[in-house]
Amino acid sequence: MASTVNDASPAVAQAPKRRRRRLGRLTKKEILVVLGMLAVPVVVDLAFVWGPALASVVLSFFRWSGVGGLHPRACRPSGGLIQDNGCFTGVDNYHRAATNYPPFWPAVEHNVLWLLVFIVIATPLGMLFAVVIDRGIKGSRIYQSVLFLPVMLSLALIGIIWEFIYSPNYGLINTVIGHNQDNNLIDWLGNPHLNLWAVLVAATWRQAGYVMVLYLAGLKAADPALREAAQVDGANAWQTFWRVIFPTLRPINIVIIVVTVIESLRAFDLVYIINKGSNGLELLSVLVTNNIVGETSQVGFGSALGVVLLVISLIPISIFLYQNFKRKEGR
Repeated sequence: MASTVNDASPAVAQAPKRRRRRLGRLTKKEILVVLGMLAVPVVVDLAFVWGPALASVVLSFFRWSGVGGLHPRACRPSGGLIQDNGCFTGVDNYHRAATNYPPFWPAVEHNVLWLLVFIVIATPLGMLFAVVIDRGIKGSRIYQSVLFLPVMLSLALIGIIWEFIYSPNYGLINTVIGHNQDNNLIDWLGNPHLNLWAVLVAATWRQAGYVMVLYLAGLKAADPALREAAQVDGANAWQTFWRVIFPTLRPINIVIIVVTVIESLRAFDLVYIINKGSNGLELLSVLVTNNIVGETSQVGFGSALGVVLLVISLIPISIFLYQNFKRKEGR
């Protein structure tokens, strides 16, 4: 009996080695398929994401109108309407944006405020919706569909819808609060002290539904045994969520913070539909568009504004990821 076991053990021990050898022996066709599957997304990512981003960084150091070539020669001082096109201007585009471009700092302030509203209001609101719906309340499917409906609409259409809601004479809000007469109108979108907050309400309405779906997917994937163990230990619903379930949502939290930063800093459609991003609705994305594809065709200067937007977006993402991975390594 012992000899039989000893004779079988070498064969059992060699089985994993044989499997590793078989997995390591790929045919040329299989290698080409694997390389193709890796190469296609990498090339697409480089061509449509990293390529334009790096090109924007390079162009931000040049004075270029989009026509003609670039050359490393320093820009010559020029007056009047004629500019030295394609020359190397260094950090002059950034200096000009910070010191001699009035819409720049209001746009930076509005983008940062947009980001804070999404993080402080839209994200917790979406999480609350997800937790309530996950508890299986009556009609949860209907609530989920209604809350997710804004996500399926384009931002341009959302802007048009909220323009009707905020209309001074015939809008829903002014009609409800009784400020739809000529002597007491509230111009929600025309008043520069109100229009940004009004647009942020519309943006939050959409973003909360997006966050809700992401958190709902994470909650559905959570192990039910964790909830049962927490209930056995006497934890209430609040303690179960924050101390047991929420820590398991770390991958979802990373996705949500990245998506939130991207959505807040690439905001464009809503403000452009309302007043083309002016009169209190200045955003960096609108300034980039106006300078690159507008009448001025200042591609170099617009690229510098785009780089500023990129840096602002990378700062919170980098800090969050650093703290997250540092906490994970500490364990």
